Amino acid sequence: MAPIPTQWTRLIRFVAAETAQIHIGQPVDPRLDVGLASWNKQTIRAYEISGSAIDPAASVTSNILTVEKLLSPLSREEMKVVRCLGLNYSDHAAEAGMDKPAAPILFYKPLASMIGPNAPIFIPKVAQPVEEHLSDYEVELTIVIGKAAKNVSEADALDYVLGYTGANDVSFRKHQLTTSQWGFSKGFDNTTPLGPVLVSNNAVSNPQDIPLTCTLNGQVLQDGSTRDQIFNVRQTVSFLSQGTTLEPGSVILTGTPKGVGFARKPAVVLKNGDDCRVWLGNGIGTLINPVIEEDRHQAKL
Repeated sequence: MAPIPTQWTRLIRFVAAETAQIHIGQPVDPRLDVGLASWNKQTIRAYEISGSAIDPAASVTSNILTVEKLLSPLSREEMKVVRCLGLNYSDHAAEAGMDKPAAPILFYKPLASMIGPNAPIFIPKVAQPVEEHLSDYEVELTIVIGKAAKNVSEADALDYVLGYTGANDVSFRKHQLTTSQWGFSKGFDNTTPLGPVLVSNNAVSNPQDIPLTCTLNGQVLQDGSTRDQIFNVRQTVSFLSQGTTLEPGSVILTGTPKGVGFARKPAVVLKNGDDCRVWLGNGIGTLINPVIEEDRHQAKL
């Protein structure tokens, strides 16, 4: 086995100013935090990529386009299935007062829950009032599978990874803690930001050395590293592939470090008008989303 080769290093998906159509591309500036630049309405230029995001043969062209609107690196149609791990950081399990799991805790998200950079996190009426339902943030390293994986070993697991991006696993704790199944509480429409950049597996030498933070209204509330994962990326991909085919485009959220809102005293909740930002290193960058509560004044975009 060998890692999936890609001709691109950092992939973004966007509406181009020149065409008013959706394209994928590689940022011209290899050091640019694309998510932050997009939020700040800075000019972002990208070399157009010919092909699809989940096609390893997609090639970087010399055609330069200007980003009009930044989107999630994968469309909902490309994502196939969104799998998520719960309680996958030792420090997060401790702050939640829960034992470390003996095996990965798996739940799924509906594709309708997935949104991109700058799009509002939408808190539905069923999760209000927020002080009671404890709307919460979770920064997460996210894996994108690049070729069909079934019954793979831990040794070979990274050879099936196309790349890595970021996510905010927005959660509603009252619903979550009512039942042992978390899909309902973490799957409302338009609540899970993904992005801003998909970084090729070839550009990430060690997925267990990626810093990640969450900042709410300018205050850093999570500040961790993937080195503290209970089940690392190799173990996660291998485990989830046992008896199950992980299709190309499959998305895997890998859990969150300590600092979540419901574990704080007093609790911190996402509310209408908030500015929530998750950041991951290794070129992934900042994923920024305002918060909107249904039937309340919309957040300023």
